[in-house]
Amino acid sequence: MIQALNRFPKTLWVAILLGMVAVTAAILLSMGRVPICTCGSVKLWHGAVNSSENSQHLTDWYTPSHIIHGVLFYGALHLVARRLGLLPRLAIATIVEAAWEIAENTNAVISRYREATIALDYFGDSVINSVSDIFAMWLGFFLASRLPVWASVLMVLVFEIGVGWMIRDNLTLNVLMLLWPLESVKAWQGGA
Repeated sequence: MIQALNRFPKTLWVAILLGMVAVTAAILLSMGRVPICTCGSVKLWHGAVNSSENSQHLTDWYTPSHIIHGVLFYGALHLVARRLGLLPRLAIATIVEAAWEIAENTNAVISRYREATIALDYFGDSVINSVSDIFAMWLGFFLASRLPVWASVLMVLVFEIGVGWMIRDNLTLNVLMLLWPLESVKAWQGGA
């Protein structure tokens, strides 16, 4: 089975990966997610975290978290599925990332973000933002496949510390506050 997957042509894997993104976008649209920001524009970068436009454009302060997802997925799959080629492993990572993008945009998770974190104005991602998040994960995955381990670890640390410093949030804090919210962290994130 593994050998058969590894023999698929690269063009087939690219088609499979793009198909996964298209299916994810279609699911998000069917869930009522807006295709682009309701402001009517598509920005390359939107840096205001406490804004109704956060998670509505191509990139934002949470894009590094998705790059880190790619690094983590690459590392995990390198450990448990090393015999699979790079593109089959990327397909597995894409399934996980797409599943998160769908789950993250359910009413239950959106409500959880609004209750447990400082994301009071969060109403879910636009479809273009979710698609961009998947592409960011791909970037992290490919960087991890090319960089030495120490450089991947350094990149993750720079992203986590840098984003944490800039907006008082990052992947680690996001996971913590979703799973085990701490009032002291929430107060710090709110500037207290």
